[in-house]
Amino acid sequence: MSAFKALWVTESAHGVYDLQVAERQVADLPAGEVLVRVKYSSLNYKDALSASGNRGVTRKYPHTPGIDAAGVVESSSVGEFAPGDEVIVTGYDLGMNTPGGFGQYIRVPAAWLIKRPQGLSLREAMILGTAGLTAALCVDKLERAGVTPSAGPILVTGATGGVGSIAVMLLAQLGYTVAAATGKLEQAELLNRLGARQILDRATVSDGVDKPLLREQWAGAVDTVGGDILFNVVKSLQYGGSVACCGLTAGAAFKATVLPFILRGVNLLGVDSVELPLVVKASMWDKLSLQWKLDNLEAAVREVKLDDLPAAIHQILAGKLVGRVLVNLG
Repeated sequence: MSAFKALWVTESAHGVYDLQVAERQVADLPAGEVLVRVKYSSLNYKDALSASGNRGVTRKYPHTPGIDAAGVVESSSVGEFAPGDEVIVTGYDLGMNTPGGFGQYIRVPAAWLIKRPQGLSLREAMILGTAGLTAALCVDKLERAGVTPSAGPILVTGATGGVGSIAVMLLAQLGYTVAAATGKLEQAELLNRLGARQILDRATVSDGVDKPLLREQWAGAVDTVGGDILFNVVKSLQYGGSVACCGLTAGAAFKATVLPFILRGVNLLGVDSVELPLVVKASMWDKLSLQWKLDNLEAAVREVKLDDLPAAIHQILAGKLVGRVLVNLG
C-alpha cells in the first residue's frame, strides 16, 4: 500500500492553521529504518499545540502531528525488528518535526521503537501513551525520593487531564490516598471512580501565591500544570515531601523562594518522557504491563477516528477535554 490517510495541518497566508484528513504517500515519509503501520495513537496537549502552529513544538508546515503510535512493522532494514512485530513509539521527534502517529504509516529510526510488552495490547498501550508513561515516571520518581502510601496524602493537579487522570488511577491502585485538584468540579464523580478520595477546586490550590509558606498537607504530589500552582504545591508539602513536575498548562514561570527547601527539606523533581533513554522507557512500559497494570484503564478514555481529531483538538485547546482520547487509525 503506497497511499494512506493522515491528519494534515497546513498554514494559510494569514497564519491560520487548517486541519484536514488527507491522502499521503508512503514515499513522502522521511528516511528511517522501520516502516510501521499505525493501529492506534492518542491525543496529547503537545499534539494540539503542533496542530495549531506552535513553533516551539513544530517548526515547519504542512505537518502530521501525533507524538504516540502503536502498530505493526511493515518493513525493516535492521535485525532487531521484523515485519509483523508489534511496536510502540512515544516521544523523541515523532509528531514534532517528524510525521507522527496521526497518520496510518510512520517511518522512524529503530532507536525510537520498543516491542509491545506482552502484558499490554496495542490498544491498551495507546490508552496510556505518553500520558501514562509520564504519570508512571512521576510516581516512580516520588517512590525513589522516599514517598510511601503510609507517609500521607498525595495531591494530583490537573487531575482530569491525560497525565493527571492516569496518575490518580495508578496512585490509588498502589494504595496511596489521592487528592485530585481540578478546574472541572463537575467531573468529581469521575475522579472518585478513578480512585480520588478528595476533590479540590483549582482555585483552592491557587490561593496563597504571595505567601512564603503554606500549611503542610501533602506527603507528595504529581503536578501536571506548572505555573504558580506548582510552587503553591511545593509550599504545602510536608517536611521532606516531594513533587514530581511534568507540565505547564498553567504557565512556565512561577514566583518562588528558597524557604520551602531550606526550612522543610522538600524536593522538586523534574520529569521528562520525550528524550528519555530507550532502556528507561522500556523498563517503565514493562512495569505498566505487569506490577503497575491498571485494572480500570477504560474508565477515562474516549475512542475517536481520524476524522474526529480536528474537533477533539479544538476541545483540548479550549480546556474542555477530560481523560484520554484514543485514536483508532483502523
